[in-house]
Amino acid sequence: MKPIAGVISAAVLGTALLTSPSLAHAAAPVYVALGDSYASGVGTRTYIADSGSCQRSTRAYPYVDAARVGAALTFVACSGARVSDVTAKQLGPLNSGVKWVTLQVGGNDAGFSSVITECAKPSWLGNCTTAVNNAQATINNTLPGRLNTLYATVRSRASTAKVIIVGYPRLFNGIDCNAATFFSPDEMTRLNATADLLNSRIATAANAAGFSFVNPTSAFIGHAVCGSPEWINGLSNPVSESYHPNTTGQSGYANLVDDHLT
Repeated sequence: MKPIAGVISAAVLGTALLTSPSLAHAAAPVYVALGDSYASGVGTRTYIADSGSCQRSTRAYPYVDAARVGAALTFVACSGARVSDVTAKQLGPLNSGVKWVTLQVGGNDAGFSSVITECAKPSWLGNCTTAVNNAQATINNTLPGRLNTLYATVRSRASTAKVIIVGYPRLFNGIDCNAATFFSPDEMTRLNATADLLNSRIATAANAAGFSFVNPTSAFIGHAVCGSPEWINGLSNPVSESYHPNTTGQSGYANLVDDHLT
């Protein structure tokens, strides 16, 4: 027979295990999602009310993947973010207890929105060639240094996390089906090549940092603007939804990123 004191102690311990979440269940792993509008979910048309102009969506791939793996999500990706914005405004949640980090940034540093706007104009009104040349020069000459510095900072703060860097899809299938835009076949080819160049520079920086890189190019082939089904919005109302992954596109991203989380 156990001593009475031992029985009481066991009963108290059992009660504590049942009533204390920290003892009864291990804490959910922490997932921090960083980046720009592609990471926040712009294009899905449904946004978390308190995310304001950052336009974070429950349909964005970080939200979808966090639910799949049972992670506690800290979602700080923000529409319009450049590398400098991620550095200044999004790295606060990173620490040695974070298990996963996803990071998608670089498109705005290359002037994604302004290049698309310029190339969508009729040839006599816009200067797509110069816009693309300037974007490619930034991608080749300026972006790599910015990414190297950012990635080093992420690693120093989230020292044990698995960091997953996410790239960008080609926007076009070779057809412009929107009556209000004027992309020529050559312009679409050059814009797709610029997306490939961007991914190449991001992948190089990610590999140098020891991070995983998710390249969405193959998965999105046939599903770009005017694709079937279309995973990327064409010219939309409001305009901010344009040339961003829709809900199906975000699901496609979620499937790609999920492979690196599990």
